[in-house]
Amino acid sequence: MGYKYVFVAVLASAITLFALQNSAPASIRFLFWSLQDVPLATVILASVASGIVLAGVPLWFERWRLRVRVRSLETRLTAAEALLGEHDRGAAPPPSVA
Repeated sequence: MGYKYVFVAVLASAITLFALQNSAPASIRFLFWSLQDVPLATVILASVASGIVLAGVPLWFERWRLRVRVRSLETRLTAAEALLGEHDRGAAPPPSVA
């Protein structure tokens, strides 16, 4: 588990270092929208942040959906265990053969 955090930290550092070393001004155009002389580092970091959000939001929703499902199944399991416990307590011992 710790390796994942180290990997993410190294990757984030590399992206940040790459962005900061490429600080030349750039122009951005999208359809009718245009920005002039934006630092390339800003463009790179904004692109990475957008990618994280676009990838992370669907994953977050899926994780939330699975948590709800797990809670539901845990509730059903608890109810089934309680019912089984009541059944075991109320059951008569098996008849002895004489």
